[in-house]
Amino acid sequence: MKSSSNGKVALVTGGTGGIGGEICKALAEEGYQVIAGYYSGGQHDKAQKWQIEVGKEGYDIALAYGNIRDWESCQECIEGINKEFGSIDVLVNNGGITQDTTVKRMTPQQWDDVIATNLTSVFYMTRLVINDMLAKGFGRIINISSVNAQKGQFGQANYSAAKAGMHGFTKAVAQEVAAKGITVNTVSPGYTETSMIKAVPEDIRQQILKGIPVGRFGQPEEIARVVTFLASEGSGFITGTDISANGGQHMS
Repeated sequence: MKSSSNGKVALVTGGTGGIGGEICKALAEEGYQVIAGYYSGGQHDKAQKWQIEVGKEGYDIALAYGNIRDWESCQECIEGINKEFGSIDVLVNNGGITQDTTVKRMTPQQWDDVIATNLTSVFYMTRLVINDMLAKGFGRIINISSVNAQKGQFGQANYSAAKAGMHGFTKAVAQEVAAKGITVNTVSPGYTETSMIKAVPEDIRQQILKGIPVGRFGQPEEIARVVTFLASEGSGFITGTDISANGGQHMS
């Protein structure tokens, strides 16, 4: 499954989930030393089970534990990776959560939790890898946003705001580091066939599909292929931009 090493190290936060797992596998196929970052409330067994399963498929993917909404935990995570594998060349900020409800019912805690996990974490992780990338003169930072950052979504003011904030962060940082061989981009998936979507009642799934011009949900592998392109050396002229992968659900 995995090609010969290209000598580069890639970290994917939320790396054991549906989209994150496929990103990890796709990067491994391109020869990266891939580390799947995970937190999952400290469920180490769950992450280790995932690692064993992908190992059976031929993928040698390492694990790194860290709470991406906690600065000190992020520091420990990156320090451990640097010590074992060397500095990170590709960072994929994929970790995130939802806590859906309307604004009139949303608690400050629900707002803070989603902003911290989906947006503040992107700053933490980027801040911790950017100086090594600058020193090397190469880096790829890929932030996984959402179609709901672009169009909004009923009951997701916190999530939509966090993912939209990611776009502004991406554009600003891209300008700061462009001259040093580092690119910073976002990928905005639409509804993708993960366990979360599979758990949606069939009648609701059909309603969602009516709003997707291509007439189907995306596949995690399709999102992963966009990420591997942005991670490559051949994508060096693309920075500060967003690639929408939503089946035509939202066109900007």
